[in-house]
Order: sequence, then C-alpha cells, then structure tokens
Amino acid sequence: MNFMGSSIGVSRDVLGLALASALGAAILLAADSGSEVVVRQLRGEGLSHSLIGTDPARKLAVYLPAGYEGTAQRYPVIYYLPNPGNFDEGFYRGQVRGLLDRAAAAGEIGKVIFVAADLATPLGCSWYVNSPVTGNWEDFMVRELVPYIDANFRTLASRDSRGIAGDFMGGYGAIRFGMTHPEVFGSVYALHPVGTGSGIYTMYSRPDWKLLAHIQSMDQLKDSPYGVIFTSIFQASVPDVNRPPLYIDLQAHAVGNTVEIDSAVTERLRDNFLLETMIGKYADNLKSLRGLRFDWARNDGNHDHVYANQAFTHKLNEFGIPHEAEEYNGVWGTGNWGVDGRVYTEVLPFFERHLVFAAGMK
Repeated sequence: MNFMGSSIGVSRDVLGLALASALGAAILLAADSGSEVVVRQLRGEGLSHSLIGTDPARKLAVYLPAGYEGTAQRYPVIYYLPNPGNFDEGFYRGQVRGLLDRAAAAGEIGKVIFVAADLATPLGCSWYVNSPVTGNWEDFMVRELVPYIDANFRTLASRDSRGIAGDFMGGYGAIRFGMTHPEVFGSVYALHPVGTGSGIYTMYSRPDWKLLAHIQSMDQLKDSPYGVIFTSIFQASVPDVNRPPLYIDLQAHAVGNTVEIDSAVTERLRDNFLLETMIGKYADNLKSLRGLRFDWARNDGNHDHVYANQAFTHKLNEFGIPHEAEEYNGVWGTGNWGVDGRVYTEVLPFFERHLVFAAGMK
C-alpha cells in the first residue's frame, strides 16, 4: 500500500483557472487531433423486463483515436463505468476526448478505444448484477455491450486487450467484473471503489426500517437520507418479486425502539453484495488478471469507505492475489479528470503497462 505525502494548499480560484486553462488546451488539442467520439444507443434485451421500469435503451460514448478512420488497424479497448448519474455525452466529447488525445500524444498510453455507458437504474446504481427487479446488467455488459463494440468497431477482441475501469460505484463494478468475467476483461482499475467490504458502521444501522417496511411508492424514498442507495443495493442483492413496490427482502425490522436483524437475509446480502465475501470464490479468477489496481482517498467524508478498502487489500493478500492498492491524500471526486488528475497520471499509464496493443503480442 502506498501513502502519498500532503499536498500544498492552493486557492480555489487559482486552481480553477489553472485547471480550466489546462483542460482548454487539452480540448483544443482534441479538436485538431483527428480523434472522434461517437454516441450510440443500444437496447438491452435483458433490461426490458425489470419490475421497476428500467429503460432498456442505454446511451454509450465511444472514443476513437486519431487515425482510426484512415487505417485498418485494430485497437485495445478500455471500458469505463462512471458513477451512476454522471453519464454526459458532452463530457466524453470534450474533456475525456481531450485528455485521451493528450495522453496518446505524450506517450502516456498507446492509441485505444474508450467506451463509457449509462448503466443507471431509476434509483441510481445497478450494481452491475442480474436482478429481476432492476434488469440483467451483468448480461447487458458482457453479452450485449462488449459484443456490440467488437462487432461495430475495429477492436482487438480478446481479454488481453480489454480493460475495465470505474469510479466510486463504478469502481465496485470494475472489480466485480474482474472477479466474475476475467475471460472478458483482463485488466482492472477501480477509482475509490465502494462496497468492497464492511465499514465502520454495519449496514443495518443506516436505513430507516420503519419507512421501508410501510412504504407505498418509491417516491417516498426521498424522505430517507439512505433510502435510495440502500434500496438499490437490496434490489440488486436481496430482490423479492413478491414484495412491491420496492421488491426487496428487508435485512432488519424496527420493533419498538430496537432493530431486529434477519440473519438469513443478512447472510444473502453479504454474500451477494460485499466484494470481500467473494474473494475466496473468485480468487483464481483474480489471480488470472493481467493487472488489478484500486485506490481510495484518505479524507473521504464517509470513513466507511477508507476502512473497507484498507481491509480489502489485506484480504486480497491473504489469498495471494497480486494487486496494487494506494491510499492517497485527498478527497474523493476531486481532480480525477484533468491533466493532473488520477485518470491521466495513474489509470492510463496502468493500462499502458497491462493491455496488449497489437495482435500477436503478449
């Protein structure tokens, strides 16, 4: 585990001007580079029968490097899982395109195809699993999205040339896909993943169990600070098709002023959701990866995430799983995208080291 030193304080105005200037230069470079970002829509058949009305039409942005149109060359692919709710096609056409162009021009990474897709449910995160409540997101990713990209763009269609990265909840998804589908994604980078393990507070201590037990519609979830996020977790991990409107089994129940925990549901929840509980089952899959790395910000306002990621890297070590883990001095969500951000300085160089960039190479 690496621990970076403290950073020097800079005023927000000065930092903002510097960042705007840097991104402006990157975007200008993109405009002249010959790269392109195309936005498509893909209908997920496995999403069309969800109980909560998930839209099966999903937007995706595909970055094509400079020179793509003029050659027959094939390229490795990086799939990126944004934090749910943060898919913005303009962002990928602007800042992301500029940053990838800059990295390729500087030799930080070879030319790649970069794919981002909107994988959010009506409540936010799908948690990238198959659920009768939210839709078959795992199938959509590995059976529909990846084959679509390989069929419609000139990719190097092998796990050695295919990586996956994600941010926050997307980081959870990146690690989970590395666990369950190493035959699809050979290299994995997770930016500040959540859901890696138990936090300082147990899960049952967060939700409003009285509200969840008597709720009449999903609109009422906004009345609870943790209602939406935990309902999305339960819909993915402990779904119950016979319990509308949330279609979930409850981990606990309020009885007077106390909370009674349902042990059977809690066991299912831990087994199906927390990545730490899956390490033993998928240890050999993780060992087969070409590269596995994740990081987290030391100053996350929710210290559960820091604690869980520290424990996660130790548990990976217990199973002898090669990986890189870094706790850096910062706050999650600040500075990932920018010329000094972690995507440019850490994620892209990681994939440069681990992806295969030409057919026949290892």
